[in-house]
Amino acid sequence: MTAVRQDAWSAEDDLILAEITLRHIREGSTQLAAFEEVGEKIGRTSAACGFRWNSCVRKSYEDAIGIAKGQRQKRSYLKKQPSSRGAQVAGLILGDIEEDYGRSEGLSENSLSIDAVIRFLRQWKGTFQEAGRQLKMLERDLREKEDELTELRAENERLSKEVNLAQSDYRVVNDDYKALIQIMDRARRLAFLNEEEEEKTRFKMDANGNLERIE
Repeated sequence: MTAVRQDAWSAEDDLILAEITLRHIREGSTQLAAFEEVGEKIGRTSAACGFRWNSCVRKSYEDAIGIAKGQRQKRSYLKKQPSSRGAQVAGLILGDIEEDYGRSEGLSENSLSIDAVIRFLRQWKGTFQEAGRQLKMLERDLREKEDELTELRAENERLSKEVNLAQSDYRVVNDDYKALIQIMDRARRLAFLNEEEEEKTRFKMDANGNLERIE
């Protein structure tokens, strides 16, 4: 059973508590697991480690906690997208960070881990900048396509109006043509009737010398 120490916390104990707790946060583990590991390492109970962390040590590592949480999110993202190039680069950087933590001791470990985090953030900054440039190019292409679509819609509307106008003109001309055909047909019929009437009409002279129509 782990012994319970009654002496005051030293700066080294606080540093071990901070480093192990931050590692567990970064790796997505629980603080309870971190406190148990710290307790086994320095000979204190996990409850004592948790109380020390929350009451004193945590306040001095707010920025580091934020970075560790960010690294945890990145690790989770990389697990979902293991094939992406950015994820592979980030995985290598995280590996460097973990290696620095494993090799270093005391304050040098904290310094090295910060350097590794800086490298990690710089790499991601470059990745995000490249993604931003690609996004701007896509947005520009999208605007150009939208402009082309607007022009095509306007051209389509213009052509539709011309087609409607041509159809209207065709109907008018077709109606006029039909009316002309009807007039010409009536004229032919009238001419034919007049010819027949003239052929049927005959005259003869009566005994008194007058002309009379022969039906």
